[in-house]
Amino acid sequence: MSTKEPGPVLLPNGAALAAFAAAGVGAFAMGLISLLNAIGVLPVPTLYGPAGGVTGRTTLAVLIWLSAWAILHRRWRDRDMETGRLHAATILLTVLGIVLALPPVWSLFE
Repeated sequence: MSTKEPGPVLLPNGAALAAFAAAGVGAFAMGLISLLNAIGVLPVPTLYGPAGGVTGRTTLAVLIWLSAWAILHRRWRDRDMETGRLHAATILLTVLGIVLALPPVWSLFE
């Protein structure tokens, strides 16, 4: 009599990918908010005077990041998804966010 051992339990990867993608969205949001604030399109208030305007920009970016994470998690938590394109999109969003947050880039839009 042979007993069959159970194989590994595969869990959906959607929840993890939601967190990964939301990080890219948050990075892009930070860069875009910084750019729009620097060129005067989106005046973001300073929330804590001694730290300066970065407090308002980062708070807004964090709210966007958390919102993206919550929405994506709710939609993807039970799905098993292909990771290649999502990883590429997240890396692209992160790089764009970093580039948009650089002051020399702001001068191109002023």
